[in-house]
Amino acid sequence: MFTKTTEQDSLYDGLENMSTIELLNNINREDQKVAIAVQQVIPQIESFVDSIVQKMKSGGRLFYIGAGTSGRLGILDASECPPTFGVSPDKIIGLIAGGDTAIRHAVENAEDDTKQAIKDLQAYSINENDTVIGIAASGTTPYVLGGLKSCNRLNISTGSITCNANSPIALESNYPITPIVGPEFVTGSSRMKAGTAQKMVLNMISTTVMIKLGHIKGNKMVDMQLSNDKLVDRGTRMIMEQTGINYENAQNALKEYGSVRSAINHIDNC
Repeated sequence: MFTKTTEQDSLYDGLENMSTIELLNNINREDQKVAIAVQQVIPQIESFVDSIVQKMKSGGRLFYIGAGTSGRLGILDASECPPTFGVSPDKIIGLIAGGDTAIRHAVENAEDDTKQAIKDLQAYSINENDTVIGIAASGTTPYVLGGLKSCNRLNISTGSITCNANSPIALESNYPITPIVGPEFVTGSSRMKAGTAQKMVLNMISTTVMIKLGHIKGNKMVDMQLSNDKLVDRGTRMIMEQTGINYENAQNALKEYGSVRSAINHIDNC
């Protein structure tokens, strides 16, 4: 049976009459349920991550598709992977119903088009090496559901991150991940607990995939992009810690070789 628990009435009422501290404490009380809900789906995340890693080792890419908050979370995760892990922006790609305009502004009826997601994906020449994750708190978003159906017909591996048990999107995907977070503090506001759960799962997926693909050494981001002074300083200190050379020499090596990994490899081989 499919029930939208994300749409059920909040466990709290009279929110407008609560004090600031009551509101904050009650929101926090609900948020504490999210990590437990995510913990319960770790076995499903594990299976999906292993599949993604194998696909990406064969040259595949990872796509996120979603609408509204879910689409924005996918774009956020995808956009953070190049600077964090040094991967090309075309390896993990976030797509949102309504296009880039929808990142900041709602695009009327964009999520209701069942055929648009596959069009968006085909613009990237999607193929059987790739993986597509449909993100939708409700588990019913037409844009996402239509995209996953099309991908399945094309033998493209699919996963989903939803927050309602037995949803159409979960049933359509090869690797459904469904943390059940229950009713939102503000009834139906799935940007809250559901959005937090989706963000946590996305962090787990992309970080674990990148580690398994070799983009972390020890616990350090050795492939990170050196896009500001803070990151140059961080990279310099990583090199110092790994090789024992002083700050000046470490920074010079970083600037010369362009990445923490390359600088360490050169120094270790000298």
